[in-house]
Amino acid sequence: MTEPGWDPIAGHELKRLDRLFAEDPERVPRLSLTLGGLYFDWSKTHLDEALLERFVALAEARGFDAAREALFTGGVVNPSEGRPATHVAERGSGDAEATAVAGAGHDRMRSLVDAIEAGAFGDVTGVLHIGIGGSALGPDLVIDALGRDAARYDVRVLSNIDGQAFEDAVVGLDAETTLIAAVSKTFTTTETLTNLSAALSWLGDAGVEDPFGRVIAITAAPETAIEFGVDQTRILPFGEGVGGRYSLWSTVGFSAALALGWPAFEELLEGAAEIDRHFRFAEPRANAPLMAAFADLVGTQLLRAQTRAIFAYDERLRLLPSYLQQLEMESNGKSVTADGQPLDRMSAPVTWGGVGTDAQHAVFQLLHQGKVVVPVEFVACIEQEDGLDDTHHRQLLLNAFAQGAALMTGKVSDDPARAYAGNRPSSTILLDRLDPRTLGALLAFYEHRTFANAVLLGINPFDQFGVELGKQMARAIDDPAERAKFDSSTRALIERAGL
Repeated sequence: MTEPGWDPIAGHELKRLDRLFAEDPERVPRLSLTLGGLYFDWSKTHLDEALLERFVALAEARGFDAAREALFTGGVVNPSEGRPATHVAERGSGDAEATAVAGAGHDRMRSLVDAIEAGAFGDVTGVLHIGIGGSALGPDLVIDALGRDAARYDVRVLSNIDGQAFEDAVVGLDAETTLIAAVSKTFTTTETLTNLSAALSWLGDAGVEDPFGRVIAITAAPETAIEFGVDQTRILPFGEGVGGRYSLWSTVGFSAALALGWPAFEELLEGAAEIDRHFRFAEPRANAPLMAAFADLVGTQLLRAQTRAIFAYDERLRLLPSYLQQLEMESNGKSVTADGQPLDRMSAPVTWGGVGTDAQHAVFQLLHQGKVVVPVEFVACIEQEDGLDDTHHRQLLLNAFAQGAALMTGKVSDDPARAYAGNRPSSTILLDRLDPRTLGALLAFYEHRTFANAVLLGINPFDQFGVELGKQMARAIDDPAERAKFDSSTRALIERAGL
């Protein structure tokens, strides 16, 4: 199929990475970018000057500028549901109505944080944050990354409906001094409401006289939360246009704001807003999210890579791969275009990853010598903040940099078992230090990178109907009349489990 903008890219012959370096002494400065406290290096990918020109032309053919402006001005960028995506309004961009809703939500959240700090809820030592997907992954990542030494409350994030997960989450929490933060956009999410009911029982069994008085609901459907039993004064609303995986910046970030303090949450927002301004106004060749999307598409469309791996060489970012799995795969795991036509090329690759240096002793064998090519992204922090001597951090960073070099250059050997083909792409993101501002910038970068990929592919990154089918079938399978319509294997499993 002939596609404007794609055909020149499809016909581009990729050179080996070592040859690209040999032919261009200025390759690193051409393919790297410093933005605030972040440094991006795409020089070890297969991007070259000709390919970059063709990707810029693709962006023009796809109407990238108009799509980006629609995102920032409240245009309909989610055509299947006929609405805008207003997460950037939570950071100060967007139309007047969306930013007003976001501002009101932040004001209400700050007032609640202030009230808790002032003792309006009595003595508070812990928070049980209940949500799933985007209602849990973002706050969990931020609290885990920034709250190791700074968290003022013991926050546990509960997402899994497995009863063992609930029991693990409440170990060590004092029911008398614990708040429940229940996060659900619709306030109908089965896993979240099941866990919330269990939490209310846990509070009641511990002698709390008014369990609902300990519950704060974060939702885009306040009326539904009130019907469930939550007092309207303890509901933090957010806009309908804020998608779950983009919702950290809204009142969904309440637990993070409470744990880290309001100034830290404001810094998180400002770091993200800095990336918003950059993404909106920077030219293509100096635009970090768009350049990263170009590199991503080399991987999927030219190298035919079906996966992309992220390795955080910082223990505090151990949850980043899980966070990105949802952001990227739920957004861009599509098989139709934004106007409903079949997509005739790969969309999102499978996102996976881990923590360095652990991963080096687990999965890097395949990355270096396996038969599949996996583009790799390394994320690390320059500044050491642990209390040990610099030996640990020095070795950590040297390992990260060495792995990228090894993937690119490989090694020739007369022994086939000890030969490395090289020519395997990687990129690196270096943070000056890990603080609220740089983390906010990093996460907003990934959001806009995901959006840029979607525009270039012609897909809608803001719906997620694929998530709904399994939920619908899970409800139907519990109905004996509907169960008979399921396949024989599924019915046998239900019978075997005694359900």
